[in-house]
Amino acid sequence: MLVLTGLLALGFFLMVRRLGGAGSPMAFGRSRGKMYAQEDLGISFDDVAGIDEAVDELREVVEFLRSAEKYQVLGGHIPKGVLLVGPPGTGKTLLAKAIAGEAGVPFFGLSGSDFVEMFVGVGAARVRDMFQQAAQKSPCIIFIDELDALGKTRGSSVVGGHDEREQTLNALLVEMDGFGSNSGVIVMAATNRPETLDPALLRPGRFDRHVLVDRPDVRGREAILKVHVLNVKLDPKVNIEQVARITSGFCGADLANLVNEAALLAARNNKKSVGMVEFNEAVERGTAGLEKKKRVIHEDEKKRVAYHEAAHALVAYSLPNTDPIHKVSIIPRGLAALGYTMQRPEDDRYLLTQSELESRIHVLLAGTIAEEMVYDDISTGAQNDLERASEIARSMVMDYGMSQLGRVNYRESQRSPFLTGGGADFGATRSHSEETAREIDEEVRRIIDTSIVQVRQILQNRRTSLESITSRLIEAEVIDGSDLQDIIETTNGKPQLVPGTTAERRAGATQTPSDRENEPPADAANQ
Repeated sequence: MLVLTGLLALGFFLMVRRLGGAGSPMAFGRSRGKMYAQEDLGISFDDVAGIDEAVDELREVVEFLRSAEKYQVLGGHIPKGVLLVGPPGTGKTLLAKAIAGEAGVPFFGLSGSDFVEMFVGVGAARVRDMFQQAAQKSPCIIFIDELDALGKTRGSSVVGGHDEREQTLNALLVEMDGFGSNSGVIVMAATNRPETLDPALLRPGRFDRHVLVDRPDVRGREAILKVHVLNVKLDPKVNIEQVARITSGFCGADLANLVNEAALLAARNNKKSVGMVEFNEAVERGTAGLEKKKRVIHEDEKKRVAYHEAAHALVAYSLPNTDPIHKVSIIPRGLAALGYTMQRPEDDRYLLTQSELESRIHVLLAGTIAEEMVYDDISTGAQNDLERASEIARSMVMDYGMSQLGRVNYRESQRSPFLTGGGADFGATRSHSEETAREIDEEVRRIIDTSIVQVRQILQNRRTSLESITSRLIEAEVIDGSDLQDIIETTNGKPQLVPGTTAERRAGATQTPSDRENEPPADAANQ
């Protein structure tokens, strides 16, 4: 009996000793935050490009940590919290690392999910332990990445009001601004879903300063590209400004991946430097997917795809308020694209007019209308086109007041402003009646049907161009914008406005009757 008891005691002792490190039950409440030194990171504000406004905002925080008396003399005090908000990949975490490299004070970095645990009370204990460690190193910075994992609005959980996550959030709120607030500790956090955060986190006294880290404009993209190509052997003919112009909408992470993909493509082709060909291909890979030249496609399907893409390109060219056509291809790319028409904007755009949105619907519907005209039958290839066209039309009615229902917004939702396409609705509600919902559906249908009529008119008037573009696509598989222009202008001439469209009505308002009588016959549409 004594031997058995001794063996049990020895086994228990060995088990506790084995768990004595981070796995010990007593260690569950310890913070998982790691303190970083400047030399460990090696990143400064000089390594951050394209987001100058955000850098200026954060540079002031660093200056306050270095020389607080400069601000305190005037009665100012250090902000308790700085929240970095912006789309994924824009450099929020990189900015935090740059601050750690510039500030010269202790920097604790961790993720919002590091506080979450299956055991009740552990997250709150980790928050308290984190701030206790930070207070001993004051002044210092605590950086919490992906704050939305920790700071979602309280009361939204199906479990109840006292679950583990809410207790952890309550502990964070108290530590940031409570009776025992820590002075000299700046809390920085990053998120791309600020609409889900608890309002108590966002008020002054907790996160005093909100810094937007947005997608860069053309000058910002050029600056970012110059940083990423420093260690890349470029062909002297590479024009970084031109690469920046063809990457509208790309964020910092996209541009870093673009440069890397271009370098890998050059290495694959045994080239000694990276040229514009590789950059163009890398852009197309990022937007349309990997090219699949070896995929075998039935001749009838190939011809159908050629008509489909030729119609997209023809209608886009025929409308004055659309982005220029860069490339038309019937080579499959990505998961499901059997062909694609690539349009590249000439400049960054932040607003879209009603006529431009209508033009986008026209271009999206062109493929399926061409199939209907040529084959008297349609295929499943227009699924994505119809989905996007319907969403634009619904947004015109519900969001922008661009319909016969008037200047009214019918959509009440908590969409993320930083996710592509608005993202999913979080707790979306509807404040209009069933009758209004029916009218919305009818108005969306009217916009689509009107566009179909106008697109069919374009394709019928320019049937010769449609056939010529299709023949060239079947023969060469890829044509660029200049070839497309030559084909269309050789067969049909330059585009004109179609009667009944938004642009034609607006143009006609400034013309005299005699001007209209002298106009040539219209053979293209404009929104």
